[in-house]
Amino acid sequence: MADRSLRGIRLGAQSLQSEEGVVFMERRETTYTCDTCGHVTTLMFAADADAPQTWECRACGAEARLNVDGQAVTLEVADEKAARTHWDMLMERRSRAELEELLEERLAFIRARRGAGEDPTREKIGA
Repeated sequence: MADRSLRGIRLGAQSLQSEEGVVFMERRETTYTCDTCGHVTTLMFAADADAPQTWECRACGAEARLNVDGQAVTLEVADEKAARTHWDMLMERRSRAELEELLEERLAFIRARRGAGEDPTREKIGA
């Protein structure tokens, strides 16, 4: 059994694969400058990839703008529709007065079911 043990290799510590025959993708260096603190962030992207116009600054968390030929690009404003929230969809179906009426009905139902306010001699549990 002892002759079958692996000697000289730390299992899991080193990879037995090599980079022989691997062709790496062409890369380009992209820089972003933060308008808030002036910090410069350098990232590597594939040569054929479109770099995003903004990136989060590593120093302060603000938006850093893409630099092209040493100049910060002007941000393009996209005409994207804002995501509709649950409230927006609800307001499409009902008016505010209808929603308030429904709320009062449900609160009355819940209070009646719990018996809240019905019996003033009833002792409350808790704080």
